[in-house]
Amino acid sequence: MREANLNVKRRQLGLGLLGLSALGACPAAWAQGFDEGIDYRVLRQAVATASADKIEVLEFFWYGCPHCKSFEGPLASWKASLAKDVVFRKVHVPFREETHQRLFYSLESMGIAERLASKIFEAIHVERKPLLSLEDQKRFAKANGVDPARYEKAWMSFSVQSQMKRANALMQAYRIDGVPQLAVNGRYVTSPSMVGGHHQRALAVVDYLVNKERKAG
Repeated sequence: MREANLNVKRRQLGLGLLGLSALGACPAAWAQGFDEGIDYRVLRQAVATASADKIEVLEFFWYGCPHCKSFEGPLASWKASLAKDVVFRKVHVPFREETHQRLFYSLESMGIAERLASKIFEAIHVERKPLLSLEDQKRFAKANGVDPARYEKAWMSFSVQSQMKRANALMQAYRIDGVPQLAVNGRYVTSPSMVGGHHQRALAVVDYLVNKERKAG
């Protein structure tokens, strides 16, 4: 019971720090560490990673998610300073529909998903263009300098279908029930929602878990 009360107090302190950080407090206040079961969860069974020689970080996301859109900026800044022993990948989940998932993996197969990410979020959430049909996506592709015929070929390809199946399997293995969520090296899952909705704190948890894996070898 004392341990449970201590965790409650630590959570209250953490939320207090979040309020301060919103006013400009230094994230160094988080250096004391993070709590398992509060700031992150440990998977009961580890998931095999695709990068055996590096620490793998995955972001599970959905183009239709406004929280994923708002997380995109902080995430991009964080990615820019990744150490060489860390590899980052995005995994698009099929929440509510699979059309956005197919959009992502079609663009990914063409090597342009990252370049068009902000424009896709802008189209869906600001311009109110849902991009839920192949024809709408082809028009979007053309407007952004992508050959519609080439896009359709990717959209219909077996490789894109295979990527979607792999993404769905990862989603189940990590027990992803919301987005955005971040997975670290097949062992841990965290998210902004787990840490009070604070983007930088969620990324600080990822850094903490990456260091934990680095020390474990």
